[in-house]
Amino acid sequence: MNSCHSRFDALSELDPRDNIQVERMIIMTKYVCGICGYVYDPALGDPDNGVDPGTPFDKVPADWVCPICGADKDSFSPE
Repeated sequence: MNSCHSRFDALSELDPRDNIQVERMIIMTKYVCGICGYVYDPALGDPDNGVDPGTPFDKVPADWVCPICGADKDSFSPE
């Protein structure tokens, strides 16, 4: 089972009333570039390109690109 599925399986096992835990898991999800392998870590952000630390991937601007290869956000998937 890949880590993407196991991460979402873990979400389904949580009490739906525990929004804080669910939000923490979503915010801390790292995304990997399918072109070059760069990992976007929300805890670090990408300050050199205008993305503050603590920014979840879904809040990264639509025009942000991979700082290594220039791929757009659509090239990333959950790690």
